[in-house]
Amino acid sequence: MSTTQGEAPPSEAVMPRSFPPEFRRKVLDFVASGRKVAEVAQLLGISDQTIYVWRRQHLTDTGQLPGTNSSDLCELAAARKRIAELEAELATQLGTVRSLHQAWSGSKSCAPKPSSPRGPDNRALLPGPRLVVMQPGSSEALRHSRAGTG
Repeated sequence: MSTTQGEAPPSEAVMPRSFPPEFRRKVLDFVASGRKVAEVAQLLGISDQTIYVWRRQHLTDTGQLPGTNSSDLCELAAARKRIAELEAELATQLGTVRSLHQAWSGSKSCAPKPSSPRGPDNRALLPGPRLVVMQPGSSEALRHSRAGTG
């Protein structure tokens, strides 16, 4: 099986190379000085499509074309990465909660027991002072107000 120049054989996956911004700027300067994109691409061993993408992004960054500028793209990439990290963390925590829930519901002996006696309304009967609500003007309220306790 033969391949054209610059094309990887089908069995080998080629990862895109990353070029520093200074290099991209110089490539675009060559093209802006009148050299053909195909000539610059062949000279530097990069794809002409890469140069077109860089030129389009440069025009977007300078406001000559509509679109998302490079700094916004960087922020968006960072936000997406953070979202992926948070989603992974959440999935881990949900797995832990589900495991604990299964362990808790699977064992009846682990059910919590009331720690204090309960009244008829299922409220805990706690020792100590209780709040008594009295209607204003009732005989009980008048007794407390005369005694100085209310």
